[in-house]
Amino acid sequence: MILRIDKIAIDLPQPKNPSPNSAAAIQELMGGRFGEMSTLMNYTFQSFNFRGRDKLRPFYDLISNIAAEEYSHIELVAYAINLLLTGTTKRGTDPTTTPLASSVDARNAYHFIASGQSALPIDSMGKPWDGSYVFSSGNLKLDLLHNFFLECGARANKIRVYEMVDDPTARAMVGYLLVRGGVHIVAYARALEKLTGADLKKLFPIPDISNKKFPEARKLEEQGLHQIMFRLAQMTIDKWLKFGMDRIQKTVLN
Repeated sequence: MILRIDKIAIDLPQPKNPSPNSAAAIQELMGGRFGEMSTLMNYTFQSFNFRGRDKLRPFYDLISNIAAEEYSHIELVAYAINLLLTGTTKRGTDPTTTPLASSVDARNAYHFIASGQSALPIDSMGKPWDGSYVFSSGNLKLDLLHNFFLECGARANKIRVYEMVDDPTARAMVGYLLVRGGVHIVAYARALEKLTGADLKKLFPIPDISNKKFPEARKLEEQGLHQIMFRLAQMTIDKWLKFGMDRIQKTVLN
């Protein structure tokens, strides 16, 4: 079970201007082969299918906790896309005025035809996310190795999208994902080292560029966000549930 908290992972600045083409580029981080939907669904199915949880509890906890965090990442990417699409066209009641004319020059027409100018489970070229991107082999070593590769590929795409867009909304979102994705890369590497004895430290970073080169990521690392593994323990869940019930009771009584 995943506990949902109605809050975006970080506050994003408002865009300077609507930018449908920036939104199209960011879609790669949503529904691309190395996008957040892929990381979410890979780790989710690996955690669902994990056998021997009691014996291998630390590895199960690692995969399932990262899976839960990835849900917040697709939410953040969608939020950034929606901000960048807002205001692209003007609402109107007369279709003869061609109110969507400006969308003809947009790279991703799906945003204007298949949705209300909002995020979709597609990549930057409009290709729908594919369930064949999910890898759940049943072999822990193989799954961890795949996850390490997936996170490194995701980091490469984030860097390239950052280099494509200059809007502060997009760059703030990518900066956050670079930091949190970096945590996951290290976590999977450490898990492989623990399981096999292999030394993966010499591989870092992939690609060979530091997060410190990105001001938005550097700011978050200075706050220590790159040293935290998110884990919602049972005690925390109990507190949240009690908090929720207290609020309900106070609302009813008042």
